[in-house]
Amino acid sequence: MSEENTAVKTSESPEELEAEIEQIQSQHKRYLSPKEIVAFCIVNLGQKNLDEFINTKMQFFLIQFFGLSSTALANIQLATQIYDAVDDTISGIVIDRTRTRWGRVKPYLILPMPLWIIATLMLFSTPDLTNTGKIIWVSVAILLRGLGMSYFGAWYLILYNNTPNLKERNDLITTSEFVKLFGTFFASTLPIFLDIGKIAGISEPSMYKTFSVLIVILATATSIYGFFNMRERIPLQSREEMNEVSVWKSIKLVLSNRPMFTLVFANIFNGFKSVGGAVETFFWFNCTGAYSYATLAGLFTGLPNYIMTPLAGKWMNKYGARNVAISGALFGGLAYLGMWLVGYAPFGGSFKSNVVMNMIWLTFALTVCGLPNSILRVTMPALTGDLYDYMEWKTGLRNEGLVSTVSGYFQKFGYSFNSWVGNMVLTWIGYKPLLDPNGMAIPQTDLHILKGLWFVFALAPAAARFLTGIAFMFFSVHGKFKKQMLIDLEERREKRLQALKEEQENTKESADVDAYNGSTENDD
Repeated sequence: MSEENTAVKTSESPEELEAEIEQIQSQHKRYLSPKEIVAFCIVNLGQKNLDEFINTKMQFFLIQFFGLSSTALANIQLATQIYDAVDDTISGIVIDRTRTRWGRVKPYLILPMPLWIIATLMLFSTPDLTNTGKIIWVSVAILLRGLGMSYFGAWYLILYNNTPNLKERNDLITTSEFVKLFGTFFASTLPIFLDIGKIAGISEPSMYKTFSVLIVILATATSIYGFFNMRERIPLQSREEMNEVSVWKSIKLVLSNRPMFTLVFANIFNGFKSVGGAVETFFWFNCTGAYSYATLAGLFTGLPNYIMTPLAGKWMNKYGARNVAISGALFGGLAYLGMWLVGYAPFGGSFKSNVVMNMIWLTFALTVCGLPNSILRVTMPALTGDLYDYMEWKTGLRNEGLVSTVSGYFQKFGYSFNSWVGNMVLTWIGYKPLLDPNGMAIPQTDLHILKGLWFVFALAPAAARFLTGIAFMFFSVHGKFKKQMLIDLEERREKRLQALKEEQENTKESADVDAYNGSTENDD
């Protein structure tokens, strides 16, 4: 029997445990003010815009307009991500041991800002360089972004420190994910402006550069707003208590965390979906003939998310985050597989043969495939919160920074592989960028290349979803064990707060006695 199961008080029925945990949670007030909720959602929205813009547009821009080969980009991302993974371990230790008047993770909303601002602007510019110069330029930009995000990403840990109320935390996750649905709207309008710009004779590189500036301004403004309007509340170990546990011991405690590795593999497998996303712009432009079809489809494919996000929160509270995540991932795998079998142009010999019907079909298929997106976006942070609670329950230490970065260490190796594959598939299918005399992109007509783009676009996400669902099945923090764990944690936190209160009272009494003695001596 596992360690987790033996720790559960088997003498209590599930109903008794449920009643006990509800009684404990009912003693908590609602800690989060409306301003804090808004601030968290706004920061998330700004960061989502930035990530979406870079993740979906960088590859196409660098290959199509900057002139970097797909093989060179693949090797650059592989090398820089390996370095970034090492840096993440250092940043996790630094973040866990940070103690400032503003909190532990809030300062990292501001401090790394110059790094990712400079990196973003570099990635969407086209200086006149040699091939070697281009490789160096892109390598430096990606390294700067990785270093900045190693620390800036810590802001999200506020989610697990701003309230001790589990239900309030899950509600904030659901609310934030719902608001974040609007976060990609700004970045998703770029294809429309690109098509309009082509008609008006505006160069596409200048359009990308303008959008990169606007995205950076948005992300910067939201980060600053979040810094001044969020709080951290979970009682943490003091700097002295943290120093009593060596860095190496902390790392060993994290590496023995089995639920963490379950989520690591789930994230790695889920990240393989990015291989399909990497060719998304290539698919829409070459297989359908217009950038703006992507935006048009997105107007409809994203609509169910506004319903699925709040439903995911309700299902999560009723059936558990783990079970909801498994169901959503497996459904997504089946949906993508079915879409690939039918094809992207079932009405006519090519997409343009019957644009209207093919567009309707493709939009419908992508809408069905996207139904689990919101489910996974809501359940993954909730499962991560369960992981941090489990780490505190098992070791007595709340090492979110180290847990996050050690898990990120392995995930970045997976991300490096996924990024490498996402770039190399273009080489494997023989994709070559075509430009007219004015530097405007021209769609490919080679049937082998078009089929290859569709294969990657549809089947990479299918494989990712299936593997993610299987990985979630091994996550052990759920059900009866999780309920008892939360009760134990509540008792420990109350004792810690009581001890701090007594220490403060004793310190005050000691100070009063010293003051009295000093006063008596003066009288004498």
